[in-house]
Amino acid sequence: MKITGISVYQVTLPLSHPYSLSGGRLHYTELDSTFVALETDLSITGWGEGCPWGSTYLPAFASGIRAGLEELAPVVLGANPSRPDVVNRAMDEALPGHPYVKSAIDIACYDIAGKALGLPVGDLLGGLTADPVLVQSSIPTGTPEEMVESMERARAAGYKVHSAKIGSGVDDDIERVRKLGELTQPGESMTFDVNRAWLPDQAIRVMKATADVDAYYEEPCETYEESLHVRRRTTQPLILDESIKTYSDVLRAVRDGACEAIGLKLNRVGGLTKARRIRDLCVEAGVRLNIEETGGSALADTAAVHLAQATPMRSRRATWLCHEMISVDPVIGGARNGGGVTRVADAPGLGVGLDHEFLGDPVAVYQ
Repeated sequence: MKITGISVYQVTLPLSHPYSLSGGRLHYTELDSTFVALETDLSITGWGEGCPWGSTYLPAFASGIRAGLEELAPVVLGANPSRPDVVNRAMDEALPGHPYVKSAIDIACYDIAGKALGLPVGDLLGGLTADPVLVQSSIPTGTPEEMVESMERARAAGYKVHSAKIGSGVDDDIERVRKLGELTQPGESMTFDVNRAWLPDQAIRVMKATADVDAYYEEPCETYEESLHVRRRTTQPLILDESIKTYSDVLRAVRDGACEAIGLKLNRVGGLTKARRIRDLCVEAGVRLNIEETGGSALADTAAVHLAQATPMRSRRATWLCHEMISVDPVIGGARNGGGVTRVADAPGLGVGLDHEFLGDPVAVYQ
């Protein structure tokens, strides 16, 4: 089996509501997503999606994905998609770095391999478990009252894991943590996600002032070294997210005792092949995981849920479904929220279909 064609689609995904994070310094109203279809000589087509959270969140941007795909097309065409490690090595030699570019191709390879074998992608990632995957809410930065309302709406929809965006200042953040902490009920888990907005002294002050609140804190500072400084001076469990880009990053975090959990996002690490390696290390090291996607439609979310559902229950916390924040839906089927949990279908490949009329014509075709 070999890849005979690559079709690239650009899709604008409007957010249902404007969204702010990192203490309100980053604002978004829509996402620019790239859908990739890999065609094979066996008439099997695999789909993947690459969708950075805008161009201000991390060193990645949507048009860069499409430019990178043009660079990678010559080495991907003719490759065997059922050998994703081999495809990954070829992509890394042809274009060092740029994991966001490679993720969609890697996921599409798994989609093809699953369809060819008659197996869901999760069974290629260790085997789907029977346990559903918890879905975590995403509460945007706002006044304490606005964030309480968002959390109450999420609870009404069945969420038991919550992620609240903070980071605008010590006094404001202490008030947010207090109010949302008081609202948290038994059986729920709370995360305060700073998205790198604090300086170390701010992180230490907020976390020490709220040490009695049962919660995780996520990516408090801009750099790994700053977050490690905070880890060594506070007691609450810490999640590293944006700091985790490679396998080596996780090795360093485990060695340093830098965190109790990580946010593992497929696009950021380069797709399912590299995410699986990181997942396996975390399982062995006792580091818990939020396995999810950076952004995108239900196609991107479903790929992440396949990996999450193939991860031992005790090692995972939750996943976030970006597509719930999108006002359009070009995907048929896929992992959806059902009262605060989700699971993938027992179908070959990713188990999703695409609305081709919505996608329109490809912006690039390589053969």
